Amino acid sequence: MARLQRRQLLLGAAGLAAPAILRAQGANARVVVVGGGFGGATVARYLRAWAPRVQVTLVEPAERFVTCPFSNHYLAGLRSWDSISHGYDGLRAAGVQVIHARAEDVDGQRRSLRLHTGQELPWDRLVLSPGVDMRWGALEGYDEAAAELAPHAWKAGAQTRLLRRQLEAMPDGGLFVMVIPDNPFRCPPGPYERASLVAHYLQQHKPRSKILLLDAKNNFSKKELFLPAWKTLYGDRIEWVSLAEDGQVVRVDARALEVETLFGTRHRADVLNVIPPQKAGLIAARAGVLDASGWAPVRGENFASKQVAGIHVLGDAALAGPMPKSGFAANNQGKLVAAAIAAELTDQRAPTAWYANTCYSLLAPDYGISVAGVYRAEQGRLVDLPHSVGVSPLDAPPAHRAAEARHGAAWYAAICADIWDR
Repeated sequence: MARLQRRQLLLGAAGLAAPAILRAQGANARVVVVGGGFGGATVARYLRAWAPRVQVTLVEPAERFVTCPFSNHYLAGLRSWDSISHGYDGLRAAGVQVIHARAEDVDGQRRSLRLHTGQELPWDRLVLSPGVDMRWGALEGYDEAAAELAPHAWKAGAQTRLLRRQLEAMPDGGLFVMVIPDNPFRCPPGPYERASLVAHYLQQHKPRSKILLLDAKNNFSKKELFLPAWKTLYGDRIEWVSLAEDGQVVRVDARALEVETLFGTRHRADVLNVIPPQKAGLIAARAGVLDASGWAPVRGENFASKQVAGIHVLGDAALAGPMPKSGFAANNQGKLVAAAIAAELTDQRAPTAWYANTCYSLLAPDYGISVAGVYRAEQGRLVDLPHSVGVSPLDAPPAHRAAEARHGAAWYAAICADIWDR
């Protein structure tokens, strides 16, 4: 009974009707999924569950996926590396063929995906969930080589570990400088959570150190919650400089750990964390599904590409209207895409398209905040459901903030179990 209730809850969260999907009796169609993160791995798992005769292949270079959500906790010493790393044995046990390789090219006419090994995978439907790539050179002086000196740590992995080592080596009294891009980018509240947790680490281990945030925007997600919380938790340790106050960085000297703003102000750091502008992962460009924005326009009903037939794009790579680029959103989109493909390949009724998202941010070990929204498809676009978007109360008592911190941890455990760890 508990398993049935859990399945009904997961289906309901994606706006799906369980009986129609569970009756699917399709032929041996081939679906290839590129990207084993929150979006792609969800599609692979749920498509196998809902259309068992469909052959599902997941292509992902990494043997273990390190999540960007909760990587800030690792930076602050609040989590171990293993706790944010997840393998693919659970998906293999569910019947997904997992290939650890890099997707190199897509032939939309022949419906084939070429891997870096030379292997070609034919597909009837292709799902792309490649995450983001950095726009190298969008900030003068900031390229892949510069990122080895001034890490972005916005794709969790070696960069995350590098930034933590730099934090540990920073002298007490040093300055941590973070460069924050304009929208859109992966995880809109992420830089500000990182600033919070780095401040917590410094407060514990390097109490004379400070943080300078140089932002290309005047506003950011949950700003009205972050700013007063920083004052309460960390005093004047965190300084945020907005676009209007000359916060937009245009030039980076990674060797000197120095940045220059639009109006010529220079700032030198002891640790420099540069989060550059971003775009959809490279394979999406090679598939021809991107527009001039560098992101993939999709149909709100099923995240089908507006550019190339037979391809769905989801997660951070997609242009999803008001829906943010988050792990929660990608997981939710993945369930809808799995249901839509299962319905299409097995002549079932397509699911009703509505989506939800919640982003939790941890500002201190017992201080959490969140923002949530519900979205629906309307004439091919995604729109906010009226009155559905909200944030944590501004005047919440400490017990409420502590509860939200626990809720965030519980969400992470649940979503990882849902995707990889079962």
